[in-house]
Amino acid sequence: MGRCARSATRDGALSRGFSLSELVVTLAVLMVLAAIAVPSLSRVFAIYQLNDSAARLAGVLKFTRYEAIRLDKPISGRVLASGTDWMVFADTNGNGVADPTETIDLITGTVTLLPAGGMPDTSPITSSLGNSLLVLTSISAMNATLTFDARGAVLSGSGGNVYVLYLGNPANTAIGYRAVVVLPSGVVQVWSSSSGTWQQVS
Repeated sequence: MGRCARSATRDGALSRGFSLSELVVTLAVLMVLAAIAVPSLSRVFAIYQLNDSAARLAGVLKFTRYEAIRLDKPISGRVLASGTDWMVFADTNGNGVADPTETIDLITGTVTLLPAGGMPDTSPITSSLGNSLLVLTSISAMNATLTFDARGAVLSGSGGNVYVLYLGNPANTAIGYRAVVVLPSGVVQVWSSSSGTWQQVS
Protein backbone atom coordinates (compact mmCIF):
# COMPACT_ATOMS: atom_id res chain seq x y z
CA MET A 1 0.00 0.00 0.00
CA GLY A 2 1.28 3.46 -0.92
CA ARG A 3 1.83 6.25 1.53
CA CYS A 4 0.62 9.80 1.13
CA ALA A 5 3.48 12.17 0.14
CA ARG A 6 1.99 15.00 2.17
CA SER A 7 2.34 15.22 5.95
CA ALA A 8 -0.15 16.62 8.39
CA THR A 9 0.63 19.19 11.09
CA ARG A 10 -0.79 19.06 14.63
CA ASP A 11 -3.91 20.99 13.74
CA GLY A 12 -4.56 18.73 10.78
CA ALA A 13 -3.55 21.19 8.02
CA LEU A 14 -1.29 20.00 5.25
CA SER A 15 2.32 21.35 5.10
CA ARG A 16 3.48 22.09 1.56
CA GLY A 17 6.72 24.18 2.09
CA PHE A 18 7.32 27.58 0.52
CA SER A 19 5.50 28.86 -2.50
CA LEU A 20 7.43 30.22 -5.48
CA SER A 21 6.33 33.78 -4.75
CA GLU A 22 7.59 33.51 -1.15
CA LEU A 23 10.99 32.33 -2.40
CA VAL A 24 11.19 35.17 -4.92
CA VAL A 25 10.34 37.78 -2.27
CA THR A 26 12.91 36.29 0.14
CA LEU A 27 15.64 36.31 -2.51
CA ALA A 28 14.78 39.90 -3.47
CA VAL A 29 15.10 41.01 0.17
CA LEU A 30 18.45 39.19 0.49
CA MET A 31 19.76 40.84 -2.67
CA VAL A 32 18.79 44.32 -1.43
CA LEU A 33 20.52 43.67 1.91
CA ALA A 34 23.64 42.39 0.12
CA ALA A 35 23.70 45.46 -2.13
CA ILE A 36 23.65 47.66 0.98
CA ALA A 37 26.22 45.62 2.93
CA VAL A 38 28.88 44.97 0.27
CA PRO A 39 30.10 48.59 -0.14
CA SER A 40 30.33 48.97 3.65
CA LEU A 41 32.28 45.72 3.98
CA SER A 42 34.58 46.74 1.12
CA ARG A 43 35.33 50.06 2.84
CA VAL A 44 35.99 48.36 6.18
CA PHE A 45 38.36 45.90 4.52
CA ALA A 46 40.21 48.69 2.68
CA ILE A 47 40.69 50.59 5.96
CA TYR A 48 41.91 47.39 7.62
CA GLN A 49 44.50 46.93 4.84
CA LEU A 50 45.70 50.53 5.26
CA ASN A 51 45.98 50.22 9.05
CA ASP A 52 47.77 46.88 8.73
CA SER A 53 50.32 48.29 6.27
CA ALA A 54 51.04 51.25 8.57
CA ALA A 55 51.42 48.97 11.61
CA ARG A 56 53.80 46.64 9.77
CA LEU A 57 55.91 49.53 8.47
CA ALA A 58 56.11 51.06 11.95
CA GLY A 59 56.98 47.61 13.33
CA VAL A 60 60.01 47.25 11.03
CA LEU A 61 61.30 50.70 12.03
CA LYS A 62 60.80 49.96 15.73
CA PHE A 63 62.61 46.65 15.32
CA THR A 64 65.50 48.43 13.58
CA ARG A 65 65.77 50.85 16.48
CA TYR A 66 65.70 48.06 19.10
CA GLU A 67 68.39 46.16 17.17
CA ALA A 68 70.62 49.26 17.22
CA ILE A 69 70.22 49.45 20.99
CA ARG A 70 70.64 45.70 21.50
CA LEU A 71 73.74 45.42 19.31
CA ASP A 72 75.10 48.75 20.61
CA LYS A 73 75.89 50.03 17.12
CA PRO A 74 74.21 52.04 14.34
CA ILE A 75 71.65 50.04 12.34
CA SER A 76 69.86 51.30 9.25
CA GLY A 77 66.29 50.83 8.17
CA ARG A 78 66.07 50.94 4.40
CA VAL A 79 63.24 51.76 2.00
CA LEU A 80 63.77 50.41 -1.50
CA ALA A 81 61.63 50.26 -4.61
CA SER A 82 60.89 46.71 -5.70
CA GLY A 83 59.20 46.98 -9.09
CA THR A 84 55.89 48.72 -8.38
CA ASP A 85 56.10 47.72 -4.71
CA TRP A 86 58.19 48.97 -1.80
CA MET A 87 60.42 46.99 0.51
CA VAL A 88 61.26 48.17 4.03
CA PHE A 89 63.82 46.21 6.02
CA ALA A 90 66.22 46.32 8.95
CA ASP A 91 69.69 46.14 7.40
CA THR A 92 71.31 44.50 10.41
CA ASN A 93 74.48 43.45 8.57
CA GLY A 94 74.85 46.80 6.76
CA ASN A 95 75.23 45.41 3.24
CA GLY A 96 72.31 47.41 1.77
CA VAL A 97 70.54 44.25 0.62
CA ALA A 98 67.40 42.66 2.07
CA ASP A 99 68.75 39.29 3.19
CA PRO A 100 66.41 36.38 4.04
CA THR A 101 67.51 36.50 7.70
CA GLU A 102 66.56 40.18 8.09
CA THR A 103 63.18 41.60 9.07
CA ILE A 104 61.46 42.67 5.85
CA ASP A 105 58.08 44.22 5.06
CA LEU A 106 56.83 44.28 1.48
CA ILE A 107 54.33 47.06 0.82
CA THR A 108 52.32 45.68 -2.06
CA GLY A 109 48.80 45.54 -3.43
CA THR A 110 46.35 48.41 -3.23
CA VAL A 111 48.19 50.22 -0.42
CA THR A 112 51.50 51.87 -1.31
CA LEU A 113 53.92 54.59 -0.25
CA LEU A 114 52.81 58.01 -1.50
CA PRO A 115 54.73 61.25 -2.08
CA ALA A 116 54.15 64.13 0.30
CA GLY A 117 52.69 66.37 -2.39
CA GLY A 118 49.13 65.03 -2.28
CA MET A 119 48.80 64.71 1.49
CA PRO A 120 46.40 66.71 3.68
CA ASP A 121 47.84 69.63 5.67
CA THR A 122 50.45 68.19 8.07
CA SER A 123 50.43 71.12 10.50
CA PRO A 124 48.67 69.03 13.20
CA ILE A 125 51.69 66.68 13.14
CA THR A 126 54.29 69.46 13.28
CA SER A 127 52.42 71.40 15.98
CA SER A 128 52.30 68.28 18.18
CA LEU A 129 56.11 68.11 18.17
CA GLY A 130 56.35 71.10 20.49
CA ASN A 131 59.54 72.39 18.88
CA SER A 132 59.40 74.87 16.02
CA LEU A 133 62.97 73.96 15.00
CA LEU A 134 61.96 70.43 14.03
CA VAL A 135 61.23 69.96 10.33
CA LEU A 136 58.91 67.30 8.90
CA THR A 137 60.95 65.58 6.19
CA SER A 138 59.29 63.11 3.84
CA ILE A 139 61.24 60.00 2.84
CA SER A 140 58.11 58.48 1.35
CA ALA A 141 57.92 56.97 -2.14
CA MET A 142 61.69 57.16 -2.59
CA ASN A 143 64.71 55.01 -1.86
CA ALA A 144 65.81 56.11 1.59
CA THR A 145 67.90 55.11 4.59
CA LEU A 146 67.07 55.87 8.22
CA THR A 147 69.88 55.06 10.66
CA PHE A 148 69.47 54.65 14.41
CA ASP A 149 72.47 55.03 16.72
CA ALA A 150 73.34 52.83 19.70
CA ARG A 151 71.01 54.89 21.92
CA GLY A 152 68.10 54.39 19.53
CA ALA A 153 68.10 58.02 18.31
CA VAL A 154 68.03 58.90 14.62
CA LEU A 155 71.37 59.84 13.06
CA SER A 156 70.70 62.96 11.01
CA GLY A 157 72.93 65.45 9.25
CA SER A 158 70.82 68.45 10.31
CA GLY A 159 69.88 67.09 13.72
CA GLY A 160 66.34 68.42 13.68
CA ASN A 161 64.50 66.35 11.12
CA VAL A 162 61.35 64.36 11.81
CA TYR A 163 61.06 61.72 9.14
CA VAL A 164 57.71 60.61 7.72
CA LEU A 165 56.43 57.96 5.31
CA TYR A 166 52.91 58.27 3.89
CA LEU A 167 50.67 55.33 3.03
CA GLY A 168 47.43 55.25 1.08
CA ASN A 169 45.41 53.67 -1.69
CA PRO A 170 45.64 55.94 -4.78
CA ALA A 171 42.50 54.33 -6.22
CA ASN A 172 40.47 54.87 -3.04
CA THR A 173 41.42 58.16 -1.37
CA ALA A 174 38.12 58.22 0.53
CA ILE A 175 39.57 55.83 3.14
CA GLY A 176 42.19 58.43 4.04
CA TYR A 177 45.93 58.18 4.62
CA ARG A 178 48.38 57.00 7.27
CA ALA A 179 51.70 58.59 8.23
CA VAL A 180 54.51 56.73 9.98
CA VAL A 181 56.54 59.40 11.80
CA VAL A 182 60.03 58.89 13.24
CA LEU A 183 61.09 61.49 15.82
CA PRO A 184 64.76 62.48 16.36
CA SER A 185 64.68 60.43 19.57
CA GLY A 186 63.84 57.36 17.47
CA VAL A 187 60.27 57.07 18.72
CA VAL A 188 57.94 55.84 15.97
CA GLN A 189 54.37 57.15 15.74
CA VAL A 190 51.45 56.32 13.46
CA TRP A 191 49.07 59.09 12.38
CA SER A 192 45.74 58.81 10.60
CA SER A 193 43.93 61.21 8.30
CA SER A 194 40.47 60.06 7.29
CA SER A 195 38.67 63.40 7.16
CA GLY A 196 41.49 65.72 6.12
CA THR A 197 42.84 66.23 9.67
CA TRP A 198 45.74 64.23 11.08
CA GLN A 199 45.34 62.46 14.42
CA GLN A 200 47.88 60.31 16.24
CA VAL A 201 46.72 56.71 16.66
CA SER A 202 49.83 55.15 18.20
